[in-house]
This record gives sequence, structure tokens and C-alpha cells, in this order.
Amino acid sequence: MEKLGRERIGKLLFDYSMPAVIGMLVNTVYNIVDRIYIGQGVDPLGIAGITIVMPLMMVFMSASMLIGIGANALFSIRLGEGRRDDVEKIMGHAFALLFLVPGLVILFCFIFLDTLIVRVLGASEVVFPYAKTYLRIILYGGIFSAMGPGINHFIRSDGHPKTSMLTQIIGALLNIILDPIFIFVLDLGIAGAAWATIISQFISFVFVIAYFNSRFTVLRFRLREMKLGLRLSLRIMAIGFAPATMSLAMGLVNIILNRSLSRYGGDLAVTTMGIVGSIIMLIFMPLQGINQGVQPIIGFNYGAKQYHRVREAYWLAVKTGTIIFTAGFILLEALPYLFISIFTHEGGDLMGMCIRGLRICTAALPLIGFQMITSNYFQSVGKPVQGTILGMSRQLLIFIPLLLILPGFFGLDGVFLTMPVSDVLSVIVSIPFMRHELKFLHNANASGT
Repeated sequence: MEKLGRERIGKLLFDYSMPAVIGMLVNTVYNIVDRIYIGQGVDPLGIAGITIVMPLMMVFMSASMLIGIGANALFSIRLGEGRRDDVEKIMGHAFALLFLVPGLVILFCFIFLDTLIVRVLGASEVVFPYAKTYLRIILYGGIFSAMGPGINHFIRSDGHPKTSMLTQIIGALLNIILDPIFIFVLDLGIAGAAWATIISQFISFVFVIAYFNSRFTVLRFRLREMKLGLRLSLRIMAIGFAPATMSLAMGLVNIILNRSLSRYGGDLAVTTMGIVGSIIMLIFMPLQGINQGVQPIIGFNYGAKQYHRVREAYWLAVKTGTIIFTAGFILLEALPYLFISIFTHEGGDLMGMCIRGLRICTAALPLIGFQMITSNYFQSVGKPVQGTILGMSRQLLIFIPLLLILPGFFGLDGVFLTMPVSDVLSVIVSIPFMRHELKFLHNANASGT
């Protein structure tokens, strides 16, 4: 781990981010491969069913982020401070919390399943059977969908980013293999897609746990460290609160978004956003990988008070993210049909709506890298308040009011316009926060404190 304080920042960012980028891209398969197979071989309305239940699936993602990212940030900071005795205690707390929190969420969802799908998520009569079938099965493996990614963060910060990537790849490739078998060969339809997903997530979880019982690390998940202490548990969740809140906010946004889509465009519009959202996810995941890769670099050097390296890592991540999003923007604007045809072979109204929606939703894509890296920075240095504010500004404080206002003036186009307008405004909000932080880093570095 000492190389985080000595190795050249560019090399560190590449070594830590590239496996994370690949892992995140592959992990995205969990969310979109079902839509591809269902859209191509079952029914495009099945995509609407998965899109409708996605907010609840994001709750599991939020639980994973709340504990996994929060504990991992604290893990990296403690290593930078040289406090190695605290590391396994942090890991033990994370394991117990990753079991407890998602478990409570799953119990709640099973009790109120129909009510959640119809009244909260807003599924139509046509989409409801697809949504219920898929979600009920996904809930069976909900704990593993949270624990696998949550624990995986520790592998990367333990100095094995490639191993972290491989555990994600194993599960995703298995999902790709099982999907056509369960959907077409066994003729299980959308239920087959769900079973393929949870089986793959469980296998990925098994490989993650196997790492911490291998010769590649001296760290272990020890039963004695899984006795939860209130102070450490709250500290972990405080640091992870920002990314978890962003994920929860996105779930809330998706609920309101799906209802707006249904109101102004019907089930066809919900299907459209399912396809458009999946394409956008492919562009976003590399930046999430960069965020994961730069987090231990920033956290370690911040803990070691090497603030010049913190600044260098932050700016390099911003530049890299901006380049990726700009390239993605150019590709999507130039070749929208190519990306959309991955999910459906249908033309007509669905294709036309998808192309228009994709072009509008991604209009401000080149600007988002700065905002996402900045929000992640504050989480990495253990400043959850600033990270939460910036995360909520884009996903909640700005997006939802716009989503309630713009469609009243522009109809379905107003729903699509909400994304680029909120992206621009959230960047404006982020600038003074980071300007103040960069000034602090400069002064702290100059004074040697």
C-alpha cells in the first residue's frame, strides 16, 4: 500500500482505475444484458417491466454503497495514517452491516410487493406481470447483490485491483451465458433473466469471499470483529452516505421519471427510457471506475498529508473523465441507431423516440465528469457533508424540480430535457465547493500541515 504515497500519480490512476473501469463496464452487464435479451427475444414491454422495478434494485445498490464505499474510504485513510490495527475491525463491521441493512430492505419489499410495484413504482396493467415476476426473483438474491460489490471494494484497496476486476468479470460473464439458456432454452422468459442474474451475483460473491481466505492477503473477515459498535458503524455510514444518497436519489428520480414518461408517452416512453438509460449507463460506468480507482489514491495521500499528490490525482481524474464523456457524447450523437439496435430490432415509433430521447438526454454529457469526480473527492477525504450536498444537487435538489416543471411546457421532450439542464446547473453548484477545497489543499501543503 505504501506505493500509493510514492508511485507516480498517472501510473497509479491507470493501475487502479483501469481494472475498475473494466470491472464496472462488465458489471453493467448485470443491469443491461437482461434488457438486451428480453428486448430482442421476448417483448420490448419486458424492458419497461425491468425499468419500472429498477428504483427498488437501486436500493440494494445504495445499501452496498452506504457500507462498502464508506468502509473502504475509512479503510484507505487508516492505512495512510498507519493505523493498521483498525483495518480488520472496519472490514468486520462492513460485512455485518452489508448483511443486516439489505436484509431489512428485502423483508419490507416482500411484504409490500404488489403495493410497491403498482402504487409506488407506477406499473401499468400491461407492464405489471413483467415487473412482478422479475422483481420477486431478484429479491431472493438481494443480499448477495449488495454484499458482493460492497466487499469487493476492499480487494482493490488491499492493492489487488485486477483481482477486484476479475471477481466482477466472472459474475458478468456467467450472466451472459445463463441468460439465453434460461430465457430461450428453458423457455422461462423474463423469469429466466432474473434467475440468471441472481445466480451470477451469488457466484461473484463467493469469489470475493474466497479472496479473503487466500494466500494473496493477510486480511481476514473475523467473526469477533463483526460485533457491531455504534460509533464505528455510524462513521462508516456517514462517509458512505453521499454515494448512497445519490443512488437512493436516483431511485426516487426514476420513480418520478417513470410516472412522467407514462403520463406523456405511455408504456412506449418507459421502454424508450429503459433503452436510453442502459446506453447512458455504458458511458457512465468508466467514470465510476475512475472514481473507484482514484478514491484510495486520494484517501491515502490525504491521510498521509501529501496534499500536492491529492491535488494532482483529483485534476488527472477530472481530465480523464472529461475526455471519456466527450468521446461518448460524439459517438452517441453520430451513431444513435447503432447503440439502440442492440436492444431492439423494432423500428417505427419506438426507434424514433429512442433516437430523439438519447440525443436530448446526453446533450450536456461532456460537463458531467467534473461534477462526479468532485462529489467523489469529498467522500474520499472523509467529508460526507460536502459530498452529499453535491451528490444531491444533481440527482435530487435540481433534477426533481425540473422534472416536475419542464414537461408541463415541453411534454415528453421536457422529460428528456431535465437531464442536460440539471447537469449544467449541478456543475455550476460544484465550482465554489471545489475552489474552496483546492485553496485549503494549497495552503495546507505550503504550511506543511
